[in-house]
Amino acid sequence: MPKVSLKGQQMPESPIRKLVPFSEAAKQKGVKVYHLNIGQPDIKTPHAALEAVKDNIPEILEYSHSAGFDSYREKLAAYYQKNNVQVNKADIIITTGGSEALLFALGSTMDAGDEIIIPEPFYANYNGFSVASGVKVVPVISTIEEGFALPPIADFEKLITAKTKAILICNPGNPTGYLYTEQEIQQLAELVKKHDLFLIADEVYREFTYDGDQHYSVMNVPGIEEHAIMIDSVSKRYSMCGARIGCIVSKNKAVMAAAMKFAQARLSPPTLAQIASEAALDTPQEYFDEVIKEYKDRRDTLIKGLTEIEGVKVATPKGAFYCIAKLPVDDADKFAQWLLESFDLDGETVMVAPAAGFYSSSNVGMDEIRIAYVLKKEDLIRSITILKEALKQYNS
Repeated sequence: MPKVSLKGQQMPESPIRKLVPFSEAAKQKGVKVYHLNIGQPDIKTPHAALEAVKDNIPEILEYSHSAGFDSYREKLAAYYQKNNVQVNKADIIITTGGSEALLFALGSTMDAGDEIIIPEPFYANYNGFSVASGVKVVPVISTIEEGFALPPIADFEKLITAKTKAILICNPGNPTGYLYTEQEIQQLAELVKKHDLFLIADEVYREFTYDGDQHYSVMNVPGIEEHAIMIDSVSKRYSMCGARIGCIVSKNKAVMAAAMKFAQARLSPPTLAQIASEAALDTPQEYFDEVIKEYKDRRDTLIKGLTEIEGVKVATPKGAFYCIAKLPVDDADKFAQWLLESFDLDGETVMVAPAAGFYSSSNVGMDEIRIAYVLKKEDLIRSITILKEALKQYNS
């Protein structure tokens, strides 16, 4: 029998999605499952984005330009400029989600065997993207005790080798919700200049910051124009996860020329989704004001509830809509499966994402879970009650 590739064998399972069969089985038994495992917002997609598709159905669903619609890139550049990110449409390539933008970034900057340093815990698919690209992830651990702040620069520097090509961050962070300060971004900028590395920043949650804190983009840092690569997406900003539209942004012309060849190889990003994404750029600020207010309320509700559960430790997120919680269990993976297979509270249970899958280091995060606070406040309160009772029973 032919064998699958070594790369295929090494591809990690998604900690966000791997327990779906157990969730489906629970639902078939009549159990209601509260999904805390996945960052699928319940916020409505802007009406203008959906109307634009309905009003602009073409007679022929053609390819777009490989870089994306010219009109969309121009309008997107204007959006960034309004947010103090000084780029033009030539610095932007539209991709099939932020995921493809990350693959383009890795493919354009690294060869098989090269290394990328990533603060962990990190978005689980960074592991998968790296395996797919033949790139080795070199983790630098941030801790819940420090609120998942940027590890000391000395910790990064001691990991740099001749094979190191880039540092990758998510800002604000998935799965931690940590928002890097301007000072932390400046420290990374100095490091990549010193060692001639790329600084790749996944900034898909840029709008979602709380408590008066401001997002600071790698594209705002003078002097690293040739080093900085930004990844972005409409998925979370406009609650358009199914559109699968993102982009890669850089002023490095060689990087963008290489990325363009990858873009040409996959032909073009989705046509109808680009129409929706372009229209979404007209979404008024009031939409974001209301959404951010709602997420902050949800965050505060979740963190307060978690801290009241005996044995649970959690860091308060400063952005995005995730948190990492440390539980009084030995194996959060087994606990998460048990929640779906063997537990319910009055016919209801919760689905969480075991956090070990957000690390590349072995045996780290084994007692942690990621929670996405994308459910309405009442559902979060109920989920906390369920989790509290579940931990009591599991540990009894």
